[in-house]
Amino acid sequence: MESTTELGIDLFADEILSMVEIKRLSGAVHSSERNMISFGEQVEAHLSKTGQKANLDAGIGLFILGRNAEAAQKLAKAKDCESKYMIRAFALRRVGQFDKAIETLQKSLGFGTDKLTVSMQKAATYRYAGDFEAAAKELKSCANFENVSGEYHYQLGRLQEAQGLYDKAAANFETATDLSPDHQRALFHLAFRCDMSGDEEAAIDHYKQIAANSPVYVSALLNLAVLYEDSDQLDKATRCVDAVLERHPNHQRAILFQKDIESSKTMFYDEEKEKKKSRKNQILETPISDFELSVRSRNCLKKMKIDTIGDLLNISEAELLSYKNFGETSLSEIKAILEPKGLYLGMALEEKEIATGEPLDDADVISEEEGLGHKSVEDLQLSVRSRKCLQKLNLRTIGDLTSRTEAELLGCKNFGVTSLNEVKKSLTDLGLSLRNLD
Repeated sequence: MESTTELGIDLFADEILSMVEIKRLSGAVHSSERNMISFGEQVEAHLSKTGQKANLDAGIGLFILGRNAEAAQKLAKAKDCESKYMIRAFALRRVGQFDKAIETLQKSLGFGTDKLTVSMQKAATYRYAGDFEAAAKELKSCANFENVSGEYHYQLGRLQEAQGLYDKAAANFETATDLSPDHQRALFHLAFRCDMSGDEEAAIDHYKQIAANSPVYVSALLNLAVLYEDSDQLDKATRCVDAVLERHPNHQRAILFQKDIESSKTMFYDEEKEKKKSRKNQILETPISDFELSVRSRNCLKKMKIDTIGDLLNISEAELLSYKNFGETSLSEIKAILEPKGLYLGMALEEKEIATGEPLDDADVISEEEGLGHKSVEDLQLSVRSRKCLQKLNLRTIGDLTSRTEAELLGCKNFGVTSLNEVKKSLTDLGLSLRNLD
C-alpha cells in the first residue's frame, strides 16, 4: 500500500471521507501487515498538523490503527460531521466509555446519520456494556425492520448470542445473510454458531463464502483451517494458514497453527498403545450416572463435582464421609461400583503419594466450592479449537477443567500441545492449574 489513495480513497485529501469510504479504507489497511505498517507511518507524519480537518484525519487514522484513546482525543477537536461523531463513538466504545459513546452516537443524528444506523450502534454499545435490557429495548424500537434489514437481524443475533440463546441467534444470523448476502460479520457469526453446534459441513461452507469475498479475513481462514484439520484435510488446512501468513507473516496464532498442522502430517500413530490407553480411559471416564445409585448418593456426588469413576479415585473415604448427608450406606454403594473393577477410593492419591514421597496437601485434592471454579470456561477466552475440544469433553466450568489432567486433554482428538499450552497459560494467569496425578 503505497499511499492512502489505494481504492481511490485518500484520507488526507481536502474532502471529508464518508463512513462507507472509511470502511473500505480500513479493509485495505488491515488486509496485510505491509499495509498496516505503511499506513501507520503516514498517520504518524500527519499527527503534528493542526486544524479541525487535520484532527479529523488523524483521529480516523488512529482509530483504524486501533489506537482508540488517542483517536477519541483527536476527534473531540475535529470538524463536526457524521464521520467525526460515528468514529469517535466507536473509539469510545472500544475503550469502555459506553455512556459517552451513546451520547456521541445521538449527536451524529444532527449531521445526517441514518436513524436505524444510530439505533443499531446504540444496541451494540449497550450489549458491549453488558446492559442487555437496554440493548433489547433499543432493538424493539426498530422491530418494524424485521425481515427488512440485515443489520437489524445481525444485531438481534449478537444480543441473543451474548444471552446464550444460540439457536435463536443462528436463525437471525441466517436471516441477516439472506437479506444482506454481503454482510460478512453476520456470515462469520453464522459459521461460528454452526461450528459450535456440530454442523461442521455448514460451517465450512459459510467460512468458504467469506474467504471467497474477502482478501484475507484472518479469523474466518483460521477457523476454516481448524475444521479442515479436524476432518484430516491437512492440505486444505495448510492453504488457509498460508493465505494468512502471506499477508501477515508475523501472525503468531497462524505460525503456531502451521506448526501443529505439520506435526499432524508426520505424527506416528501406535494403534495398540492407543487401544490400551483408550480402554483404561474408558473405565476412568465412565460417568457416575451410568450406575444405579440412591438419590442421596447421586446428589452428594453431584454437589462434590464427582462425575466419573476417575474422580472417585481422587478422593478418600474420610473425605466422602465428612460431606453432609453422605453416610455409610452411600459409601457401600460406591465401593460396590469400584471393587469389581479392582479399584478403590483414594487409589490415585496413594499412587501420587508413593511417587512423590510426600503426603498430599488437602488443597491438591479438594476442588474449590466457591469462586473461580464455578466460572464458565468461556471466561478464559480460548481459541476456537480449544473451546471445541473442551465442549467435546463436557468441561463447562473452570472447576471442571482443573479436575482434568494434561493426558486427558491430549486424549481428545485434535487437542494438541499448542492448545494445551494455551489452556495452561490461561489457568496460570488465574493462579490455577490442571490436576497432576504423576
